Amino acid sequence: MNEQVFDQGFDYVIVGSGSAGSVLADRLSADGTHQVLVLEFGGKDNSIFIQMPTAFSIPLNKPRFDWELYTEAEPGLKGRKIHQARGKVIGGSSSINGMAYVRGCAGDYEEWVELGAEGWGYADVLPYFKRAEDCLYGADQYRSSGGPVGVCNGNNMKNPLYRAFIEAGRQAGYGQTDDYNGYRQEGFCRMDMSVRNGVRSSTANAYLKPALSRVNLHLQMHALTTRVLLEGKRAVGVEYRQQGKTFRVQARREVILCASAFNSPKLLMLSGIGPAEQLHKHGIEVVHDLPGVGENLHDHLEVWVQQACTQKITLNGWLNPFGQLLIGARWFFFKSGLGASNQFESNGYIRSRAGLKYPDLQYHFLAGAIAYDGSSAAEGHGFQVHLGANKPKSRGYVRLKSSDPAAAPEIFLNYLAEEEDKQAFRAGLRLTREIFAQPAFKPFLGEELSPGKQVQSDEEIDDWLARSAETAYHPCGSCRMGTDPMAVVDPQCRVHGIENLRVVDSSIMPTVTNGNLNAPTIMIGEKGADHILGRALLKPSDAPVFVVPGWQENQRERGPLGG
Repeated sequence: MNEQVFDQGFDYVIVGSGSAGSVLADRLSADGTHQVLVLEFGGKDNSIFIQMPTAFSIPLNKPRFDWELYTEAEPGLKGRKIHQARGKVIGGSSSINGMAYVRGCAGDYEEWVELGAEGWGYADVLPYFKRAEDCLYGADQYRSSGGPVGVCNGNNMKNPLYRAFIEAGRQAGYGQTDDYNGYRQEGFCRMDMSVRNGVRSSTANAYLKPALSRVNLHLQMHALTTRVLLEGKRAVGVEYRQQGKTFRVQARREVILCASAFNSPKLLMLSGIGPAEQLHKHGIEVVHDLPGVGENLHDHLEVWVQQACTQKITLNGWLNPFGQLLIGARWFFFKSGLGASNQFESNGYIRSRAGLKYPDLQYHFLAGAIAYDGSSAAEGHGFQVHLGANKPKSRGYVRLKSSDPAAAPEIFLNYLAEEEDKQAFRAGLRLTREIFAQPAFKPFLGEELSPGKQVQSDEEIDDWLARSAETAYHPCGSCRMGTDPMAVVDPQCRVHGIENLRVVDSSIMPTVTNGNLNAPTIMIGEKGADHILGRALLKPSDAPVFVVPGWQENQRERGPLGG
């Protein structure tokens, strides 16, 4: 298309104001020289359910804040269609997520380099994690204070169950780490959350809203981006719909897609960039045949191992209307108490078997027995650990269902297709039971509520997995970074074969990190900003990282107590 006619012009047009998009909005507009437009399909985040950390399960299920995407029927999950919550609000998924702040382990980023993402090793990305962070614990080689995103531990593990979980991990033969986001991920530790002064530290709160006072930063909400405008193989702008009208805006420098692991590949394909056969299927003119667009999609699954608690000290005691009123009132007036925490205040990272250099299992411990989305709770008192096998081998895809930009994409995660993924969960359940059986839990441990002691064999565990596993809401990889023919972007986030077009979000991850994705996606936004602006990259870190001695032969550092 030549002779383009535009309604307005900007230097940079950012599609999506989520975990990476809000970072870019701030960084690209900071010096005042560039006109920056951010397009967001959602609206404002002025809801108590977004800002109060303990209420995070509510916006996950509200159409006002969620794209309401679902997978196709998943064979590995008995044909269930899995809800894939994605934030439809400023801040994107950082405004509706569980606020777990997990960078991943050093090995994740070394794996990225091995897969072609040169310059994204742990030493390269650590300075960008630090630039983003305002850590309540202070600064050292690994952590930083003064950055945009507040990081803390909520209520500092006041409930004794949180410390019991850490001690039980130590008793089971695993190490205790002072900081899983620092020198050593492996082990058991307090858990970090993106909360500042009792309020969610979303990227909208941390980056976007403070930057909107700049005259050169412009935000359009309730704007559905329909395609990238191209002249030949050069991006020149974006088309979007708002309030029944269609607008075309020019990007004098670049268009940057930060629209999620589902919508970034969708937009590329709607714009004629992607697998030719998929584009032909929907009558879309092929501008650039890029076969990797939408491929390599993967996600974390998790299950909840629930135990009855013999003491009336759990969160289940607060689930009545009066208890919830008290929590809400204290938070509203003082930004403190249970309302100021996501309730995941301790966690652990272990290896499912010997021969793994870095952890592949993640635990989030909750001092209550409650579904992650808040839809159900155990009777009486209980506690649970969320178990995730975090280095899955199964891969799926994102494809178009229609050439209509308003139509949801076809999402297939292909969960548990690979036997290795099932093996990790089988080991994880057995190791979890061993941890709960340690002396630290003796004062609290009742019967196992889920999956129940009747679930023992591989076949029984697999059946429980297929019936019970849910997404951890960590989709990534569908616009993979690398240099091989199936890569979508290069190590500077530029779309292969197209000028002036980048993707900067979790879709560019070659492989998923061992942990929640919000912190790594913010890091991608921080590093992506320097690539876009052509600035010198931050100096790589020389901070050392921990590897368990004898990992080749041992699954943990020592045997359990008495073992």
